[in-house]
Amino acid sequence: MLTRSFIKVLVVDDFEPWRRFASSTLQAQPGLEVIGEASDGFEAVQKAQELQPDLILLDIGLPRLNGIEAARQIREKAPSTKILFCSENHSWDIAEEGIRIAAGYVLKSEAGRDLLPAVEAVLQGKQFLSSIFARKNSDADKEHVLDRHSAKRRVAPLPPRNVAMRHEAMFYPDDAALVSAFGRVIKAVLSAGNTSIVVATGSHRAEIISSLKADHVDVDGAREQKRFIAQDADATLAAIMVNDMPDKIRCAELLANLIATAKGAQKEPIRIAICGECAPILLARGNAEGAIRLEHLWNELTMKHGADTLCGYVWSTFPQRENSTEFQKICAEHSAVQGQELGYST
Repeated sequence: MLTRSFIKVLVVDDFEPWRRFASSTLQAQPGLEVIGEASDGFEAVQKAQELQPDLILLDIGLPRLNGIEAARQIREKAPSTKILFCSENHSWDIAEEGIRIAAGYVLKSEAGRDLLPAVEAVLQGKQFLSSIFARKNSDADKEHVLDRHSAKRRVAPLPPRNVAMRHEAMFYPDDAALVSAFGRVIKAVLSAGNTSIVVATGSHRAEIISSLKADHVDVDGAREQKRFIAQDADATLAAIMVNDMPDKIRCAELLANLIATAKGAQKEPIRIAICGECAPILLARGNAEGAIRLEHLWNELTMKHGADTLCGYVWSTFPQRENSTEFQKICAEHSAVQGQELGYST
């Protein structure tokens, strides 16, 4: 396969079975030597600097420092090292970002077929992208990404109205009104044969599910069919926040996994509606900057997936109501805004 001898490889992944698989696969090839492993982004940067490997297999969703940021630091500390991303993230946005700073991107689910060809291509100075992305994107898109000298693609902000994908905010007088509204939306979505994802606090999820069952909605059946997915808001925030701010890579991975779970179980194309309160929770905790940033990221990321989102806010988080700067900035990130108590609508 490879003619060059003594290729030093560093394997970076927080999932030990994957590191074991990758290491054994590479060690079986003549001329490849796995000289180390790492389980998080900071450790990857440190070992890259110490070991100066020829190649690094690098996961995206790493603890402490994500793979994208780790790759940027590695390029500074080990400039001759080639980087090959190995991730189960199917997001084209993430793959595109990865291919700009690394030599390749392999989906773990296709590693049995793609890993060794990718390693060979990367070591020959070529770029490699798992074939699933070639099937999903046009030739023009691929040429754009694979051209390292092309200008970085700019994503325009979501237009405030008349968009196919809806990202709406609703302001409620209290928690009970929020729970009731989420329940009505979820029931309507399920009744239409589509899929609903709710990201809410534990108490709100329990109340929403209770109200759905009282309204004769087959919640358990919808859950089994992956047509109703309930996610804890606090756990979600813990997964996407870095230094009190939402991290784009982590947000994209979480959203991609949720969408993949919902779509993967359906035989026919479906529309997905998300009811969430992560940004409202950040705002209620005094992190207005983080809330606005999360709403902005959500615009950018859900646009790719075509998922609708309803963000539920309680008026008590805005002492000055619609006159507050935070209120205006949050409204600007949504395609429509409504307020039950004040009758506000745009």
